[in-house]
Amino acid sequence: MNKLSQKAVIIAGIIFALFLAWYFSNIVTYLLISAVLALVGRPIVNLAGKVTIKDKKLPRWFCAVIGLVTIMFVFYLFFYFFIPLIVSQTQSLATVDISKLIGFLTEPFAQMEIFINSAFPKSNFSFNELLLGKVQSIFDSSLLLKSFGSITNFVVSIAVAIFAISFITFFFMKEEDLFISGVVIMFPAQYEQGIRHAWNNATKLLMRYFIGVFLDMFAVMVVLTIGLKFIVGVSFGTAMLLGLIAGILNVIPYVGPLIAAGISIVVSVAANIEITPLEQYLSMVLKILTVFVGMKILDDTVFQPYIFANSIKAHPLEIFLLILIAGSFAGIAGMLIAIPAYTVLRVFAKEFFNKFRVVQKLTERI
Repeated sequence: MNKLSQKAVIIAGIIFALFLAWYFSNIVTYLLISAVLALVGRPIVNLAGKVTIKDKKLPRWFCAVIGLVTIMFVFYLFFYFFIPLIVSQTQSLATVDISKLIGFLTEPFAQMEIFINSAFPKSNFSFNELLLGKVQSIFDSSLLLKSFGSITNFVVSIAVAIFAISFITFFFMKEEDLFISGVVIMFPAQYEQGIRHAWNNATKLLMRYFIGVFLDMFAVMVVLTIGLKFIVGVSFGTAMLLGLIAGILNVIPYVGPLIAAGISIVVSVAANIEITPLEQYLSMVLKILTVFVGMKILDDTVFQPYIFANSIKAHPLEIFLLILIAGSFAGIAGMLIAIPAYTVLRVFAKEFFNKFRVVQKLTERI
């Protein structure tokens, strides 16, 4: 087989693998989530592996069990504290009079509406109709049920996902090279050493990145909870929930904090609609924006420089363009996986395509 035929076979194999990944997207999702959890839990497994009892180290499988149980316990604590909080806040928001909320916003929007209709006479633009429909859909609890089909199917899907992810994560932690061993079999043998070398480098970067992400999420959540409670004056439960949402959305660079700020404004205003006059709404919005700006400055100047000091190195503009491209193709999900996927691609490009100047430029920091 000549070189052209070999390349054709490789390209065909890659296309077929991508098709299988799309067709079995649920299974691929389980594998990717398990790989991330295994990376996060690897320090726990390695630490447990150093423990000796009667001059004998703990078996690898037992260390993997310790790592898996630790991860599951952390998730249990998360759901134990936050699920009741989310339910209670959702029930409170379900009683909000949406038309009254829109009514408070009528006056500041009226001038903008007049300007738009004067500039475009045939548009018949109405802020009230637009916002009433959009905001009502946010608080429409039936929409959530329709998206999952039924409660029963949703619960079964979650149970299957938890079992599958836990089972796969255990073996990924027990056998560190299990994931990459399943990948290299799809490539010719002469590339195996290079693939394994690139994967080891990527794994180190990704492990530090994901651990740093969780630490940064927690720090952002704590800061915003304190700020929203003591500066804005919202209830502790609402502040904690909004801090959690902001911490999760902060994973999405640039766009995430803006979305979190918008959600915080809507929820805070809705939660106080019965007792707060219009003037205090404006003061509340200003305080919320101040808290988020302060959080962003603190995150960019203190948290991230220390947390991500030894993590992924890339130019801010490079990351910004990457996020925009990923978001245009795959929405929020694309934004979430853009940075780790790009990190893996950079490492593999440096290993196999380092002769190209563009690759040298993009990978000079790693």
